[in-house]
Amino acid sequence: MSDDDSYTGTVTSAESLGRILQQARMLAGLSQRDLAQRIGASQRYIWEIESGKPSIFTERLFSYMRETGMTLTATIAPPDEMRRADG
Repeated sequence: MSDDDSYTGTVTSAESLGRILQQARMLAGLSQRDLAQRIGASQRYIWEIESGKPSIFTERLFSYMRETGMTLTATIAPPDEMRRADG
């Protein structure tokens, strides 16, 4: 993959954030269980984030963004790019 193969999306809700995070995890070749173990969380927690389960934090975050006119963009780097950034 070249640098042009990154994926970018606008995050407008907990659901869209969850979808982008799920795509990043899948592109990295990780299962929910693998990711949970790496970050010290439960698989259920990963599932809840990826499904866009509302929480007080996300509700307030996206309300804050709407009220201030802020937009959030997420970029998923290709797996080779992620390895170079870690090394």
